[in-house]
Amino acid sequence: MSMQEPGLPEIKLETDSLYREEVFTDRRAGTVRRMIPVLPDGSTDASRPVIYMGQTQLMTPGGVLPLGFEIEAPDLATAIERFPEAVRRALEEAIEEAQQMRREAASRIVVPEGGAALGQSLGSKIKMP
Repeated sequence: MSMQEPGLPEIKLETDSLYREEVFTDRRAGTVRRMIPVLPDGSTDASRPVIYMGQTQLMTPGGVLPLGFEIEAPDLATAIERFPEAVRRALEEAIEEAQQMRREAASRIVVPEGGAALGQSLGSKIKMP
């Protein structure tokens, strides 16, 4: 059926951005995903680079923190070697992002209900007969 509900986005795969994915894991520290560019017929697209992605999870006092990150590497062996440093960078970025969100939340201006000016009484919402 080609009918689309009004207001819903049409979601299509971009045929010039397809990748075949291979996953490598030690089943302990994390995974490395080798993203091999492919053409729409599934054959390898040699005009685009292979991408290595890392994934891991860290236990924090607030629970599990999933991390996903790109690993700059020419091959799988190098990606595995660079995995620890990539995790460290991803964690530093996640911490910085959390701190930035905390700063932004703390700097928001709170406007009293009804637009009352500072120092003015907002009055009681309970009305006595």
